[in-house]
Amino acid sequence: MSHTIEIQSTDGTGTFSAYVAEPASGKGPAVVICQEIFGVNATMRQVADTFAEHGYVAIVPDLFWRLEPGVELDYSPEGWEKAFGFFNNFDQNVGAQDIAAVLMTARTSLEACNDYPKAGVVGYCLGGKMAYLAACRTDADVSVGYYGTGIEDKLDEMDNIQGQLVLHLAGQDEYCPAAAQEKIKAAAAGRDNVQVFEYPGVQHAFARPNGNHYDAAADAIAMERTLKALSALKA
Repeated sequence: MSHTIEIQSTDGTGTFSAYVAEPASGKGPAVVICQEIFGVNATMRQVADTFAEHGYVAIVPDLFWRLEPGVELDYSPEGWEKAFGFFNNFDQNVGAQDIAAVLMTARTSLEACNDYPKAGVVGYCLGGKMAYLAACRTDADVSVGYYGTGIEDKLDEMDNIQGQLVLHLAGQDEYCPAAAQEKIKAAAAGRDNVQVFEYPGVQHAFARPNGNHYDAAADAIAMERTLKALSALKA
C-alpha cells in the first residue's frame, strides 16, 4: 500500500513530494525515512516498504527538491558522480527544516497516523546525518542514523536532543573514519537517550539492500535494534 503525497515547506518556498508506504492495517506511527545521496530511488522505496511491513507509516521525502525535484539515481559511475554533485550542493540546515515539515504533516494531516501522536526518523548515509540533525533540531520522538557522514562536526548539538537517538556506525566506514567515530562515541557517553552501536569489519552502506557492501548479519542486528527503538512510537 503505497502512494505519493505533497508536503508544504515551512519556509513557504513551495511543496515537495514524499513516497508513503502504509502497513497492511492502514494505520501506524509515522517514520520519516531520510534518503541516501541517490535520491528517492528504488532502494529507498524498498526500505520504506520494509518498515511498513513492521507496522509503520514510512514516509520518504524528496530532500533534494530545491536542487532538482524527483532525483532517482542508480549506482553506476555516472549515478555516483551526479549523487556527489547533489550532496555537495545540498543545504543540510534547510533539509532539517523539511524533515520537521514532514513530521508536522504526519502528525496533523495523515489519516493513517491519526491514532499515533509519536513519530520517528530513520536515515542512511547523508540521511544518517539528517536523522542526527532531526534528533537535535526537531520534535522527533525517536531518531535512528545509519552510517551518517559528518556527524562529528555537529556534536555540540547533542545537548539539544529531547527524544531518543540511535546511531549505527560501520567499523570500516571510509566516510566516517575511526577518529570521527571515537568523537561520536565520546560525546554520546553517559547520555541515557543516546545509543551508539559499532559494527566491526563492515563498510559504509552495509544495510543497503543488494548493495556491494551489504552485510546481512550486521543489517539484521541493526534492524533489530532499530525496531526496538521505534517500538516506543507505538506505546
